[in-house]
Amino acid sequence: MTPLSRRKALAHAALAATAWTALTPAAWAQASATAARPTAPKAPKLAGTLRIVIPANPGGGWDQTGRALGAALAAVGAADQIEYENIGGKGGTIGLAKYAEKYGNDPNTLLMGGMVMVGAVALQKPAVDMSHIQPIARLTSDYLVAAVAAKSPIKNTKDLADAMRADLRALPVAGGSAGGVDHIFAGVLARASKAKPEDLVYKPFPGGSEVVDALVSGNAAVGLSGYSEFSDAIAAGKLRAIGVSSRRSAFGLPAFREQGLDATMANWRGVFTGKGVPSARMSEMLAAVEAATAHESWLRTLKSNRWEPSWLTGKDLAEFMELDLTTARVMVYLLKLKA
Repeated sequence: MTPLSRRKALAHAALAATAWTALTPAAWAQASATAARPTAPKAPKLAGTLRIVIPANPGGGWDQTGRALGAALAAVGAADQIEYENIGGKGGTIGLAKYAEKYGNDPNTLLMGGMVMVGAVALQKPAVDMSHIQPIARLTSDYLVAAVAAKSPIKNTKDLADAMRADLRALPVAGGSAGGVDHIFAGVLARASKAKPEDLVYKPFPGGSEVVDALVSGNAAVGLSGYSEFSDAIAAGKLRAIGVSSRRSAFGLPAFREQGLDATMANWRGVFTGKGVPSARMSEMLAAVEAATAHESWLRTLKSNRWEPSWLTGKDLAEFMELDLTTARVMVYLLKLKA
């Protein structure tokens, strides 16, 4: 990102927040319409063998999403078989670069991606970024939960905002990798609380269980992670959930926005194709993916993982992604993140 003055950066942040507020209802209308979408038409046959590149190691969110999508594509007849290629590292940017180089013109190879990749691109400023691929559809959204130790004096979102505003440095936040979705959302929370994001003390951990340990031990005051990472500790009474980053309540928890703090973020996942794939083939891919997301195997996966369907395509998706990237770049600057 071109170096900005603090004033200009804050102006960008305000602009991003305004645009996010203006755009999100449309995006959420799309997401809410997913369940009401008419049954998708029969999927076109894309190929005998369809490849899905997953820019992450096996077992994570992108891997689970990609393999579930592949199974559904095969189930609706879009392909006879699906091959998976995992290329992990650096928030998906290694896989993105290799995909663009090797499969940029391949009409039979898809790429998984999402908000984690957007944040990684904003942080790393790689030579190959998301302008080198074409989005087909946003598929799912997962949301971040903020939690504190059961003994914490922070009982609700107002308490959290007051504590952040009073002394952000005294409130270390634990989450996933530095520069990742959790880190960026910590900055969003700080900004929404009218604290200075550059004062944020962020402690990165490799997984949700380590974040739980940091909260219980007092090594961190606030933790950010997906609900599934916190659910057992919340049920056991070790942690107290403060809010969730969705626009409306989720997982039985109130949204920050419903509690008066305008802090929303979706850890969304989607599917992409190469920049060199023609529009006619893009249309076929979109039809196949839409049919797959109406198949019972896909719907079972959504339910079992507690993922929210958030179907978005076309111009709305392009605008949504541009807004996410703008927000991520501003937060990278304000948080003084380094690759």
